Order: sequence, then C-alpha cells, then structure tokens
Amino acid sequence: MTPRLNAAVSRTVSQNIRKEPARIVFSCIFTIIFLFLLLGTVRPAAADWRPLVERLAADGFNRPIVEALFARPEVRFEPDAMAEKIKALVRNQSVGPDSLAVRRDYLSNGAIARARSYTLENLVILEEINALYGVPKEIIVSILLIETNLGRNTGNRCVFNRLASMALSADLETVRPHLSGELLTSENEAFARRRCREKGDWAYDEIKALLRLAERDGVDPLGIRGSIYGAIGLCQFMPSNIFTYGVDADRDGRVDPFAKTDALHSIANYLRGHGWRPEMDRNGQHRVIFDYNHSTVYANTVLAVAEKLKDRCRTRP
Repeated sequence: MTPRLNAAVSRTVSQNIRKEPARIVFSCIFTIIFLFLLLGTVRPAAADWRPLVERLAADGFNRPIVEALFARPEVRFEPDAMAEKIKALVRNQSVGPDSLAVRRDYLSNGAIARARSYTLENLVILEEINALYGVPKEIIVSILLIETNLGRNTGNRCVFNRLASMALSADLETVRPHLSGELLTSENEAFARRRCREKGDWAYDEIKALLRLAERDGVDPLGIRGSIYGAIGLCQFMPSNIFTYGVDADRDGRVDPFAKTDALHSIANYLRGHGWRPEMDRNGQHRVIFDYNHSTVYANTVLAVAEKLKDRCRTRP
C-alpha cells in the first residue's frame, strides 16, 4: 500500500470511529422517541359498557343506536371522573367547609375590571333579567365570571365520556385502583361507597338527559364539550337542568346554553327556581347560590364579587 493510500485509509477509519458514538446516541434517542410515541397511542383496556347499554335500553332508548354509540372509537372510559369526585367529597368531609373562605383570584382588580366591563356591555340584557326574575345583574355576572370566565372557557371535555364513565363507576371497587392508598380509611370507606353509588346514579340520569338533548337538537352527543363533571355552556348547566331551567330567551326555537342570552336568562331562572327573591338577606342569597354549585367557598366568592361590582357602581364618577 502506498503511503498516500495508507494515509487516506487511516483518515477514513479514524472518522468512522469518531462518528460511531454519534450514531449510537442518535439510534438510542430515536428508539426512545419511537417507544414514547407508541406507548402514548396505546389506548387503555376497553370498558365493558354492556351494563350501561342494558340500562338505557330498559329505559326506552333505542338499543341498536345506543350500541352503535358505545362502539365508536371516540368513546373512552375515563376513571378519573369519578375518582376526582370521590377524592373531593372525602376530603371535604374530613376538613369541613370554611365558612369565610373565598377565591381571591376572582377578587383581583383585573377580574373585577373584566366583570365590570362585561356588565356595561350587556347592561340591557341584564336589566331585563333583573326585571323578569328579580336577580341583580351583579349576581349573574359574578356567577358567569366564576363558572366560565365570562363565557371564555366552557370546557373541552367530552361530556358523554365523563358522564358515561361516572355512571359505570357506581361501585367503589371500580374506582379504588385510581385513588391514592391513604385516601380511604376504615372511618370514611362507608361514606365513600355510599357517595360513589349516589354519584353513579346521578351521572346515569345526566347521561340520559344528554342523549335526549342531543336528539332534540340534532347533534352528535360525542361532540358536546363541557367541564370535567359534564357541565355545559356559559352557565355550566348539567344536561338535566337545561330541560328544567333553560330559557329560550332569544326565541330561536331551542334552549342553547352556549348562546349568551339563553345562558344569562337560564342562570336567573335557576336561581329563582331555587328560592331567590328580591330583597332577600345575605343568608338567603348564600343558600340559593350554594344550590347552584354545592360549595361554601363558591357561594362566598359569588357574593364577594357581586359586592365589589356594586361598590364600583357606587364610586363611578
């Protein structure tokens, strides 16, 4: 081999040796990314929806339609829906409500300014609502601020999946694998079991209402988006409440919880239906607002925001 050729071969071998670690590293990174993507697309074991299908068919829903609905690939069992609900119920029972606590983030200057601007922009509708239902505009806007950030965030969860998963999880043993080991104790397990059964029955009633709502409006039930527990629209109504308290305020022939006028009227109608009366005292107002969202902190915050909105009106030049 000539000296020149020998040098060229040496350079090539040296370059290949230097490149080899890079190839190994690249290969490892590629393999890790591939496995991550592969595992990320694996769906959890499919739920056995047959008990829910049977129950719906027994309650008069068309069996072939219901079976086809649950067979669709978008239908997922989401155990965190009931797990999160039971976790919150157990912890609230242990700690107990704070009678004075409020959500400070909704009382910030920025939040109150946004709520004040919304009130002024929709003053005609809100004054009309006050005249019809006796509910002050500040209460309506306060609820809308807390529920959906004045309509900006109505939730992106598949409501069908959330409610169907909870309806299928009425047995605490279904939920137990998704709860932390220290949550359930001998003192609270009976409570958790009872509340799981009650919430399962509640979710079943709501899935029925959701199917009726979708049929009434001619929409795909799997296309309806909402909160982690299945609340819908600007007013965050459960499906059954749309039938009971929803108002077709814009008179387009249907109650639409995503339409501002319908949603604002529906909030007021719900409050009036749960006992709201003009000039009622703060305790009475708190009780009615608590019925809207069963949380003492929630009711405290609604009233605190409403009071700040009133103060802004009083101090306005």
